[in-house]
Amino acid sequence: MTAIDPWGWAVLLGVLGAVFGSFIATIAIRWPEGRSVARGRSACDACGETLAAPELMPVLSFLIQRGRCRHCSAPIAPSHWVTEVAGLAIGIVAGIVAPGWGGVAGAAFGWLLLALAALDLAAFWLPNALNAALAAGGLVVGALGLAPPLFDRMIGGAGGFAVLWLVARGYKAVRGRQGLGGGDPKLFGAIGCWLGWQDLPMVLLAASLIGLAAVLGMMSAGRRVRGTDRLPFGVMLAAGSWAVWIGAQLFPPQPPMPPGQPFELQITYGEH
Repeated sequence: MTAIDPWGWAVLLGVLGAVFGSFIATIAIRWPEGRSVARGRSACDACGETLAAPELMPVLSFLIQRGRCRHCSAPIAPSHWVTEVAGLAIGIVAGIVAPGWGGVAGAAFGWLLLALAALDLAAFWLPNALNAALAAGGLVVGALGLAPPLFDRMIGGAGGFAVLWLVARGYKAVRGRQGLGGGDPKLFGAIGCWLGWQDLPMVLLAASLIGLAAVLGMMSAGRRVRGTDRLPFGVMLAAGSWAVWIGAQLFPPQPPMPPGQPFELQITYGEH
């Protein structure tokens, strides 16, 4: 695996991402309906016809079939190809910004976030099992020695959950209604298990800006937005944390200068 060149990592993780994206799209449809995602062959959502292998190729099958089922001509839900493209993009970006095992870990982080975001967007649901898997994955990666350190991840997990839990409790006490879903604090804690406590404020800022952009977009499209309207905040947390992870790979923090280290200033004089 170490012989793979940087672009090879991008191609490998991109292909895996498209496959995982297809599976995630199925999860987002079946799981909220109480259907098993591990049993039963893939079938058309409209006619129930079992899909053959050529019809299951991520992205390509959608393009070849022009977005319709080959058996009944019913339109294929856009969420399928959108999720597949998102999984593909996550893999490619992770392979480019962090070629190697760091990119593999980052891609896994992104794919788990994609699954949670897809479920939150489809059903306003952030399953405990997926949040727990995200948190456990972050701690395992930290234990294997990838930055940030495991202790920072543990603080991030506990602190991330506590911050949003307190915000949710305070909002309910003041306004008398639920402001955050029960899964949002768990997701924020799980994100802390990947990024460490230091990056959590940036994640909240990014998620808030994404939410503001979404609201402005809906208003500009003529949709009336009320204070009681629900927004999938988990989607914004997922997108914000993935953006912060990319930034951390492109601009890694510099180690502080050791105390007592002399500062040298060199001045070069030109000839006169």
